[in-house]
Amino acid sequence: MSDTVQTARRTKNAQALWLIAVLLMLYIPIVSVALASLTNTRYMQFPHKVWTLDAYRNALADYTTTTLHLTSLKIAVVVVVLSVVIATLGALAFARYEWKGRSFFRRAVLLPVFFPQPVLGLALLLSFTAAGITPSWQTAAFAHLVWIVPIVTLVISIRLYGYDVMQEEAAFDLGANRLQVFREVTLPALAPGIVSGALFAFLLSWSNLPLSIFTTGADTTLPEWLYSRASTNYSPLVPAIAMIATLASALVIAAAAALWVLLSRKSAPRQAS
Repeated sequence: MSDTVQTARRTKNAQALWLIAVLLMLYIPIVSVALASLTNTRYMQFPHKVWTLDAYRNALADYTTTTLHLTSLKIAVVVVVLSVVIATLGALAFARYEWKGRSFFRRAVLLPVFFPQPVLGLALLLSFTAAGITPSWQTAAFAHLVWIVPIVTLVISIRLYGYDVMQEEAAFDLGANRLQVFREVTLPALAPGIVSGALFAFLLSWSNLPLSIFTTGADTTLPEWLYSRASTNYSPLVPAIAMIATLASALVIAAAAALWVLLSRKSAPRQAS
């Protein structure tokens, strides 16, 4: 019995060490970026000879910082709203209903995911140019949608595969029409998948470089600016703005999670009654 307990304890310790190692590998790069932003030299060296927050002061005082964040935020918000609407309807066709052409639809939906993003971005740029459309943040949002909608569709479809359709049948038997069934039965069941898909869409759009670099035109996004400055004109301003962007995205995710918890708590008493 003691051997079994010791084995279980060793297994738990090994799992804990593995989890710590994974978290360290994930967060050490972010810590290195934060350290790089706390100096006034162009080249990364540690320990710093001078520790300063000048990069953050310059970043917050620079109008470029606000413009970059607003451009990326506009694209991300548009992508989140449209991708959730399109992907919810697409997920119903993808996983809920049986219809002729469903197999072809599944392949067509997944096809953009397998295209390398630079190739997809170049193809869209050539298409915009041929159609006489000037690249801007709107075309970048469209490009992001082409790649992100299939991913959000898959995320929402996962909820549908475990969905009990008898709930809808019961609602129809009780006299509900199709719109009421969708609003009161189907949509609440899909809500966790929709929220997860929205978070995926925001993060994938907010941090996207390969598609944005081909399709934004004069509207520079945050990842484009960071890439160009890190490649050609690096300064501590680059990691400072990167840290500000990381904190901004974390705040958005935290706000969305808090809103979801609040709505879940409000809906729980109604479901119980």
